[in-house]
Amino acid sequence: MRRKIHVTEIRLGMYIDELCGSWMDHPFWKSSFKLTESRDLLALQRSSVREVWIDTLRGLDIECPPDDAADGAESCAPDGLDVEEALRQVAAEKMPETRVGLEEELQRAREIQARARTAVMEMFSEVRMGNALATAELDGLVDEIDRSVGRNTAALISLVRLKDKDDYTYLHSVAVCALMLALGRQLGLPPELNQSLGMAGLLHDVGKMVIPEAVLNKPGRLTDEEFDIIRTHPERGWEVLVKSGVSDEIVLDVCRHHHERVDGMGYPAKLSGDALTLYARMGAVCDVYDAVTSNRCYKEGWAPAEALRKMASWQDGHFDERIFKAFVKTVGIYPIGTLVRLRSGRLAVVMGQSAGGLLLPVVKVFFSIRSKSPIPVQQIDLSTMGDAVESLEDPVKWGLDVNRLTGLVPRS
Repeated sequence: MRRKIHVTEIRLGMYIDELCGSWMDHPFWKSSFKLTESRDLLALQRSSVREVWIDTLRGLDIECPPDDAADGAESCAPDGLDVEEALRQVAAEKMPETRVGLEEELQRAREIQARARTAVMEMFSEVRMGNALATAELDGLVDEIDRSVGRNTAALISLVRLKDKDDYTYLHSVAVCALMLALGRQLGLPPELNQSLGMAGLLHDVGKMVIPEAVLNKPGRLTDEEFDIIRTHPERGWEVLVKSGVSDEIVLDVCRHHHERVDGMGYPAKLSGDALTLYARMGAVCDVYDAVTSNRCYKEGWAPAEALRKMASWQDGHFDERIFKAFVKTVGIYPIGTLVRLRSGRLAVVMGQSAGGLLLPVVKVFFSIRSKSPIPVQQIDLSTMGDAVESLEDPVKWGLDVNRLTGLVPRS
């Protein structure tokens, strides 16, 4: 028998059949399990979950169930994709090892980022002045970004995410370029498509250069009329590319349709189903992820792990499910820079993905929660250490700059 109870009524020996609310609110990567560990009970009680469904035929019951326990049998089912099951399947797969460590690749990634920022800024300036694009000059840049992604998927992607508000327009294009290339590798697309995928990322937002800057960089909420103007940028970008002699169908398609949704609720053409190409679906995920994890003129970006969980919880039909699952594997369920609490009672920051799976990243431990004191810094692979992530932690709460801990921002 299924019964809904408050978290204060949970006890060891109960069978948790469903956790109420969004799956982002709890620390578990499974939706049903028998509660046998005290640490799991504590983690559940510390989480944002307030109610759960238990199965009394598979575990203990409460002694005095409330009168309305049987009401609303489906009321706690979360909206959106069945992301918990999808991510659990992804997490079970082995991760490929990176060819180069994060620290080694970061220096090269910084140099690529600087060159890319200059190149994209100059290119967009030409568009603002009404000149045609010289895309051939970007071929070498795409090659450099592709090689960096091949050496270490996370280095450049993590670095470019830290762009400031003034650099957003330029470095967003670089970030989407790197994400498209990394996602293409994850999906097993032919290497000969890399140039097209990378160029599509660099040029997907070129239409914003013909949007009035007062609207594009407005710090407050857009009016309906202003948002209508913003929504013209995919079509206007496509026009800029065509007039500049760009004929690559992947580049044109991603530029025009990266704001479409698989349920047909996107723009500009409200395409859905088979009308949306694989590349437009890829562009939609990459564009949104970088946008929501970046500081903008009107909002602070979400932490990468938080962004993935919010994206996963959105209504079914926003993203292609297969593409989103591949994207999660690309950046990791715990992306670099994620602050986590380990079951061993230590704080750690994620430094990379492990060959042992998405749930067991490589982390840098540095603080004991139990003794409330720093400990010798040590980098460990959770897949080989018998430890695991218990929950996500807020760096602000702990007064930490995780970007310095990871080395993404050099120590001063």
